[in-house]
Amino acid sequence: MEYRISILGIRGIPAKHGGFETFAEKLSLFLVAKGWQVTVYCQENGEGDRWESNWQGVRRIHIPVSRDGAAGTVIFDLKATRHALSQQGLFLTLGYNTAIFNLMQRIKGQTNVINMDGIEWRRDKWGFIAKTWFWLNERAGCWVGNHLVADHPKIKEHLATRVSADKITMIPYGGDQVESADIDLLTPYGIEPHQYSIIIARPEPENSFLEMVRAFSKTRRNHKLVVLGNFTPQSNSFHRQVMEAASDEVIFPGAIYEASIVQALRFFSRFYLHGHRVGGTNPSLVEGLGAGCAVIAHDNHFNRWVAGPGAAYFKDESACAAAFDSLLADDAAMARMKAASLARFHERFTWPQVLREYEELLTRWYPSK
Repeated sequence: MEYRISILGIRGIPAKHGGFETFAEKLSLFLVAKGWQVTVYCQENGEGDRWESNWQGVRRIHIPVSRDGAAGTVIFDLKATRHALSQQGLFLTLGYNTAIFNLMQRIKGQTNVINMDGIEWRRDKWGFIAKTWFWLNERAGCWVGNHLVADHPKIKEHLATRVSADKITMIPYGGDQVESADIDLLTPYGIEPHQYSIIIARPEPENSFLEMVRAFSKTRRNHKLVVLGNFTPQSNSFHRQVMEAASDEVIFPGAIYEASIVQALRFFSRFYLHGHRVGGTNPSLVEGLGAGCAVIAHDNHFNRWVAGPGAAYFKDESACAAAFDSLLADDAAMARMKAASLARFHERFTWPQVLREYEELLTRWYPSK
C-alpha cells in the first residue's frame, strides 16, 4: 500500500519558527525515507496564487497570506484546510488553535489525527476573547479529530475529561543529543564555559522570567545569567520590569535564531533555567536534556515528568534564589544533574523513538478506502 499524509497546522518546513515546525520537518523526512508520500502546507507572506515545490522529497504547498500575526495564521489555516479537502490519504493537524475548520474534513469523511499541543487557553498572555477562542477550539478538536495525540501524560489526563482516554495516545516531543559545540561562539557574549547559566524562552509572565531574574540578582554571584528572548522594553511593560530587576551580571543578547549559537550557549552553560508553568512537553526543556544541561525548573507536574528527579525545582522566587545559593558553586551537584538529564533524555525523548511511535500510530489510523 502507498501511504499518503498531509500535515497541517504549522507555518511550514524547513523549520524556522518553533517546536511544531521542527517536529514536522523531522517527521516528514522520516516518513519519506519509509516510503510515504508527504505533503506539508506552508504559509507565505504576500498575495497571489498558491504554488508547489519539492523539498528533500516532501511536497510543499505554499499559500500566500497578506495579513500578519494571528489573523494571517487563521486565514492560512482556513485556506490550507479547504485545499486539503481535495487530497487523499491521512491527515495530521499540529495544534488545535483553528480546529473548528477541521470540521469540514470530518464532514467529508477524511481521517484526521490531531496533536492537541498544550492547554493554550490557560496562558496568562491571552485576553478573554483569545482564551475563549482557544477553549472552544480545544473542544472542537476533541470532537472532530478521529484520534488525538497528547505530548505529556498530564495533557492526556486533561483531554480525557473531554473524550474517552481510548481516543488519545501520548507521544512526547523529541530532541537531538548535543555532544559537542563550537566554544568560539561564546566569545561575542563575553562568557566562559560553565561560568554562566541560561534562560531560553519567550519572555512571558507565565515563564517565570521576573522570578528567575530577581532570584539571581538578589546578591553578587560572580557568575553570569544569559537571558535569550525578544525583549522590547519600550513597548512591553513586563519586559521593562524584568530588565529593570536585573543586576549587571545578567546579559540580554536578544533573540538568537542561529541554531549553532543557541546550541553552544546551551551546551556550555552551568545551569539551564526553565520557568514554564503551563504546557506539556516543552521543546526547549527536551533540548536542554539532550544537551546534557543541569536543569533548574519551575516545580509543576509538566516539568517534573519531563526533567525527572535529577533536576532541581523551585516554586517561587525565594526558592529559586535558594537554588542559586546552593548549586552555583557545587561542581559535584552540577555533574550529577547533567548526567541525570542525559539519562532522562535517552529514556524517553530521542527522535528515533518518538518518530517510530508516530509512524506506528499513523499506520494504524490510515484509512482503509
